[in-house]
Amino acid sequence: MKISIRGKNIEITDAIANVVEEKLSVLDKYFIMSEAVQAKVLVRTYPHVGQKIEVTIPTEYVLLRAEDVNEDLYAAIDLVVDKLEGQIRKYKTKLSRKSKNNKLAFNVASLEELEDSNEEDVIVKVKQILPKPMDMEEAIMQLELIDHDFYVYIDRETERTSVVYRRHNGGYGLLETTE
Repeated sequence: MKISIRGKNIEITDAIANVVEEKLSVLDKYFIMSEAVQAKVLVRTYPHVGQKIEVTIPTEYVLLRAEDVNEDLYAAIDLVVDKLEGQIRKYKTKLSRKSKNNKLAFNVASLEELEDSNEEDVIVKVKQILPKPMDMEEAIMQLELIDHDFYVYIDRETERTSVVYRRHNGGYGLLETTE
């Protein structure tokens, strides 16, 4: 697995890069990761808050993503790796319980960040996705794995774009497109 490390408001030293690479290499034991898989790591510093580390690993079958904010950057790195290991264990447990189609698919076609701006209501991140066909249960599992509020996919039965989302009062909602 290749690792791409970027820093915002912080210089990525060799020591930081080495620790990140060493800690993320622990994940290799869970997955057979090809050299084509590239982990994207973003380290930021915030005044009076600490350091934030975001890790995104788009694999062939699942998108792993975790972030943590801590005063100590090295503690934040450890916590992010723990979160990623938890996601992997959760994913493997759910797959072992499923009898049909044991592969989740989500490919990130492009992931670009726009430059920060001081203006309000400005888009700060743009993601382009290639939704894959799956059933709602798989989409909910993917939603939980990436720890987002919604997930876009193509419903296997209707062959239409659908969105599953986490409701504020608990449970999930489903948005289905119509012609």
